[in-house]
Amino acid sequence: MAARPLVARQPNERLQALIQQAGCSNAGLARRVNMCGAEHGLDMRYDKTSVARWLRGQQPRGRASAIIAEALGRKLGRTVTIDEIGMADGKHLASGVGLRFSPTVPGAVEQVCELWRSDVGRRDFLAGSSVAASALVEPSRDWLISAPDAQVGRSTGPRVGPSDVTAVRAMTRALVELDHQYGSGHVRPVVVHYLNSVVSGLLAGSYRETVGRDLFAAVARLTELAGYMAVDTGQPGLAQRYYIQALRLAHAAGDRGYGGYVLAASMSHLAAQLGNPREIAQLARAAQEGTRGRVTPRAEAMFHAAEARGHALLGDAQAARRSAGRAIGAMESADASAGDDPDWISHFDEAYLADELAHCHRDLGESEAAARWARQSLDGHPSSRARRRAIGHLLLAAARVQQREIEEACEAALPAVDLLRTLRSERGAEYLEDFRARLEPYREEPVVRDFAARADPLVPA
Repeated sequence: MAARPLVARQPNERLQALIQQAGCSNAGLARRVNMCGAEHGLDMRYDKTSVARWLRGQQPRGRASAIIAEALGRKLGRTVTIDEIGMADGKHLASGVGLRFSPTVPGAVEQVCELWRSDVGRRDFLAGSSVAASALVEPSRDWLISAPDAQVGRSTGPRVGPSDVTAVRAMTRALVELDHQYGSGHVRPVVVHYLNSVVSGLLAGSYRETVGRDLFAAVARLTELAGYMAVDTGQPGLAQRYYIQALRLAHAAGDRGYGGYVLAASMSHLAAQLGNPREIAQLARAAQEGTRGRVTPRAEAMFHAAEARGHALLGDAQAARRSAGRAIGAMESADASAGDDPDWISHFDEAYLADELAHCHRDLGESEAAARWARQSLDGHPSSRARRRAIGHLLLAAARVQQREIEEACEAALPAVDLLRTLRSERGAEYLEDFRARLEPYREEPVVRDFAARADPLVPA
């Protein structure tokens, strides 16, 4: 007999917690809601069965959510929001969804599932949300000081086993490969729908403690990937929400190292893209402090390289070189311990490090070193990393502009133009726009006009 599919609806644990806090029974809450509704001219006829359905995750229609929040607020003697009772929707959802590092595991599950639901629904508040630097730094503080979650296992819902975790990991690997080769514009909708339709059902299932930890670790990685894809599709405000939730899921998994990765490889790069260099260094140092003695040299190399990026953007050449030196030293010893590397850091090789260092030297105006590291990164990135190779070519081209070698710069950038034709990547387009801006003082030169004619179809109007 075919297995019953997992459903995406989540038990409303926020509402359950507030009902318990208010000391209400299901029947008592229903009476209070009906009375409160009557004051607003609404004929509500809810009973204890209605409340039980809400607790199972059903969303009431119309103004009922606001009335439920008001009724609970009166009993508690304070204002209760629709977001607090887990009944936010596209009209009422607080703009803070996904921005909170939840203090509890059930709260973390509810929040990340709410984020996925809202993303699939293309809620306006997500699409237009902006990024606040504090929204990136504050969760890193919470991650640093929060005690480990004592328990993540669940005893209700469909059974979740190791094979389910294996499936999530396999799906993540396949999606990463597609993203590297074709860009997130082709892949992100698949990721978000998979999270909302399948993964949310797994989180709502029943699982032993060990399976639960592995499940949270796998879901953290897929959630981080969805965040990166939001960056690559030009949605940084959405990306920060995914990154914060990936950090919280990694904490639930007990995977301290991966939490550091989210800070240094994800949040710090987002801060770099948004022009917040001080936050880059802060996030990278938080990653180092929170994982001290608990990660391999390869991960340490990434964390130090991220800090170097921040110092370089701040114009602090001495600090940037110091961090870059630590990154190089850690990478030199990484091969000896490669067998100990977790899968989330195994991709960070000499080519990725060279890419980071090329950025540092470019931002410091050290064009010769930037070109050298850019060439090294291109030598190491395989053809399957199409987006990364496009960025590498544009880094090399930018270094050539800094050296006033304009013809060589345009020649170096042409392979990136060809690669970007095969990708749907906002990041790649942004690097191309940056290079075009660097060429602006030389726009009358024939080689620059020829390059512009080749690149124009790729630059957004």
